[in-house]
Amino acid sequence: MSIFILLLAMTLWGVVHSFLASHFVKGMISLKAGGADFYRLAYNIFAVVSFAPILYLMRTLPDQAVYQVPSPWNLVMFGGQLFAMLLLLIAFLQTDSLSFVGLRQLFEKEKSGDLVTRGLYRIVRHPLYTFSLLFVWLTPSASQNSLTVYIGATLYILIGAYFEERKLLRDFGEAYASYKRKTPMLIPGLVFGRK
Repeated sequence: MSIFILLLAMTLWGVVHSFLASHFVKGMISLKAGGADFYRLAYNIFAVVSFAPILYLMRTLPDQAVYQVPSPWNLVMFGGQLFAMLLLLIAFLQTDSLSFVGLRQLFEKEKSGDLVTRGLYRIVRHPLYTFSLLFVWLTPSASQNSLTVYIGATLYILIGAYFEERKLLRDFGEAYASYKRKTPMLIPGLVFGRK
């Protein structure tokens, strides 16, 4: 029953999160509020706060251990997680991080950003997703509940990346299509449909 409850909670969170990320909702709020200068920041805060009940359920629902990686391999995995966190920070800083968080929009009119293809974005198109997934899957122990959340988060990231790619193709056209043909989505060296 815990797995079902967690998957339902993850699905609801994903649907709401995706709906609020849509151009439709942002446009509606922009019309009603006379501008959406605050929207990105509010969206990010809501995304984090609304995920807290899932973490609460993960900790409090009936659970059982699935695996525990023994020493010294658990230390290797912790090291991998630290490395993933470092690369995640670097990838974040290679974007317009103030706009990403939503702070720049509070002081300047929002404008479309540039297509970032430098740094870690030369290796994969979505390094923030890649290193987040690497961090999650290098966790040296998992329970039934945490594994359910990891699987749900992974599915959400994969589905979200697909829709984000469609948006980026609309926003950047051939520049993104060319970047997409030569740069892997999530796994370095793995490109589909190369011509």
